[in-house]
Parts: sequence; C-alpha cells; structure tokens
Amino acid sequence: MKLAPETSDEQLLDILRKRGAATVSELVAQMGVTATAVRQRITRLAAEGLIERKTERIGRGRPNHRYTLTAKGERTAGDNFADMASVLWEELRAVEDEAVRRGLLKRVANRLVDRYRGNMSGESVVERMHALVGMMEERQIPFAVDESPPLPVISALACPYPDLAKTDRGICAMEKMMISEVLGEEMRLATCRLDGANCCTFTPSIS
Repeated sequence: MKLAPETSDEQLLDILRKRGAATVSELVAQMGVTATAVRQRITRLAAEGLIERKTERIGRGRPNHRYTLTAKGERTAGDNFADMASVLWEELRAVEDEAVRRGLLKRVANRLVDRYRGNMSGESVVERMHALVGMMEERQIPFAVDESPPLPVISALACPYPDLAKTDRGICAMEKMMISEVLGEEMRLATCRLDGANCCTFTPSIS
C-alpha cells in the first residue's frame, strides 16, 4: 500500500498546484528531467487519480494536452494543519461546562462522520470496516481489519492526530465516537498506543 507520493511525484504535484495546469514540455523545463521521466510520473499519478489530462484544440494543429490536479490531488496539499488543529482542540477542551464540551465533541465527530458516511457500504460491520479502511487509505491513513474470532478488529496503524493524541486522550474518545457512528456499531477502544500498544484497535462493544 502506498501511503504518500514519491518525492519526485510530489514535485510534479507542487508545480500543478502553483500553475493550475501544465504541458509535458513545461513540466520538463520546471523539473529539469527528461520527457520520458515526466510521462512516467504522469502515468503513475493519473493511475492514482491525482491528476488528469485535458485536451485543448487550437485551429487545425495537433491537440495540446495539459495536466491538472483532480479533486483528490488537490486534497493532498494542505491537509496537515497541525498547529491550527492543536490550537482549536485546546480551545475546545478549555470549555469548562462538561455538558457543553461533550456536546461540541459530539458535533465535531458528527462532522467527520458526514465526510465518510456517503461512501460507506456493506451490510455487516466487517464489510463496513473494510469500506472504512478504503476511505482512510485515500486520506493516506493506514487502517486494517482483522476478522479473527471472537470479534473483528479495526486497527489504526498510524494515528490520524499524532501530536494531539500525545497530550490528550480526549482525541481517542472522539475517534472512537466517530468510528462507531460511521460503522453503525458501538465500538470500544481495545488497545491504545498511549498504553504501549503497537497501534490503536477498536472492536464492537459486548453488551
């Protein structure tokens, strides 16, 4: 599983972010590599759904192919607002009224749920777990499912909020809340990195 674009691919993506669109020859000039190398990167990024080709026809000459970021490609930029996220979380946790604070946490979790729920599919909780793994993979956050008895387990192989989780377990509670809502199943945090586990795991609660 690929978790992030290669360095050379990231350079190409950065150029498209700045220019909006570029031809192969323009990318060659910007990157200082051969046209063959640029085309290889274009093929790789297009296969990942990060860029797309647009054809422009001017007169009777050969069509002009320009490459732009897709919506998915645009999301690869600017996703790591770590400082702002930390400040916002601190302000949220500073709310003294516990009922108000829990209500805000619930609203934040529900907003995250809204981002995932539209693409959620599957009749069983295991099927929905696998669907969630796919959605998290698109966001470059590795999750995995273990279907071994007695209960299925979904694991966060990398913490989506590493800096926040180091200082406040409340972020783990919000993540559990979000996963429960997305899966339509009450989940419990079975293991946690903050307790020395290799990764955070979530299993269905047993009533």
